Amino acid sequence: MNTNIVRTLLLAFALFSTRLMGFTQTIPHLRVLVLTDIEADPDDTESMIRFLTYCNQWDVEGLIATTSIHQKTRVAPESIVRILQAYKLVQPNLSKHEKGYPEYDFLLSKVKKGLPEYGMQAVGEGHDSEGSEWIIKVLEKDDQRPVWIPVWGGVNTLAQAIWKIKNTRSKQEAEKLYDKIRIYTISDQDDAGPWIRKTFPDIFYICSPGYSYGRATWLGMSFGFPASNTLVVSNEWLAKNIQQGHGPLGAAYPDVAYGMEGDTPAFLSLISNGLNDPEHPNYGGWGGRYEFYLPVLDTSASIFPKRPNWPVDEPETRPLWTNAEDSVISAEDKKGYKSIQATIWRWREEYQNDFAARIEWTTKEYNRANHPPVPMLANGDHMTVKSGELFHLSANGTTDPDGDSMSYLWFQYPEAGTYHGYVNFSPYARNLYDLPVTAPLVDHEVTIHFILKVTDKGSPPLTRYKRVIVTVQPK
Repeated sequence: MNTNIVRTLLLAFALFSTRLMGFTQTIPHLRVLVLTDIEADPDDTESMIRFLTYCNQWDVEGLIATTSIHQKTRVAPESIVRILQAYKLVQPNLSKHEKGYPEYDFLLSKVKKGLPEYGMQAVGEGHDSEGSEWIIKVLEKDDQRPVWIPVWGGVNTLAQAIWKIKNTRSKQEAEKLYDKIRIYTISDQDDAGPWIRKTFPDIFYICSPGYSYGRATWLGMSFGFPASNTLVVSNEWLAKNIQQGHGPLGAAYPDVAYGMEGDTPAFLSLISNGLNDPEHPNYGGWGGRYEFYLPVLDTSASIFPKRPNWPVDEPETRPLWTNAEDSVISAEDKKGYKSIQATIWRWREEYQNDFAARIEWTTKEYNRANHPPVPMLANGDHMTVKSGELFHLSANGTTDPDGDSMSYLWFQYPEAGTYHGYVNFSPYARNLYDLPVTAPLVDHEVTIHFILKVTDKGSPPLTRYKRVIVTVQPK
């Protein structure tokens, strides 16, 4: 048989097999390295458990214990190890549902620690640590993929790595390493984050800057906002869907003390769900939406008053990816809301159901659990049309690995595109799998983002997305 035919058949079989098992991820895995002030608050443990249920989607490069404003003189790598020991017990069962879950020993080898010192006190000559040296080693790998660094606490271990690169590598070598860095910090939990932004203005950085948490996007993860779904982030929901009767990893999930998983937005947009696009924070996703600009220092009152020992906020000196607002029609009361936190809480029910399903994967056989649908786009994810032209958004070919019935919903994401008006879908219902749309009348080229949301009718119901970017040109 012709060699090319054999290769084609093997490829087709591989794609068919992965479709049957729900394994549709074909893009290269993201490289992810976590910094966590675990033990400063129960929410780091919560976030680590969720992180591990998705760790098959990434190449995990490091799990580094650090300090923060809440834990200045202690690092707790042993607490990461304790969670990994629970993961070890369930990893074989997780692997029945999706491929790629790393072995316990592999993840254990990635556990490192920074210095038990606060902020910039641990940056400079003589302040290398196991964690900072590991970060350099990861960046210097012969791998051109970016390294995504979700920072759940203080950032000084990363700052030390960057400081050493600057002082021990040539400018050209250093710039190549800086270009790989993708940072998302949960607010500023030490003074090393502002130092990085000020000293290295070209490093990719996502943050709600400052120490006053009340002005942060990540609060949308679990805090109660008007019309946000608070039921699915309650201790009662967590007890039923995560903690009790769901195996050792679920049992390790602690009760909420201050807020559920405040650190999770730092990696939530790295999950491959068809909506998230990490290199484009302005597109919006489960971890929020962010725009690139120079933020103005906000000294107004916050719902979280600044503590006496917190550093003083300083004006930013460079643009960064930071807070942006979404306008959302709430499913709770059908009213409109606009806020930075809405860029996260608008997806709350969907990311909570997804987590609940993955916790079920830790104990259930494949045929007794739910798996996400596999959306398809008949006309591709980029289209170019003329002003006033009729075109079709089609989800033809969408499947569900469990054979579940599915619901479709098309909606426009106006903040993500350059056309900020609203497209009128009338007279068609938005829950059609094939939706005719008339392009708006424009006098200059614009882009419009349409989102396909596919939700199965399994338990819990799971959602996946496709994004279609339509370029509309004037006639």
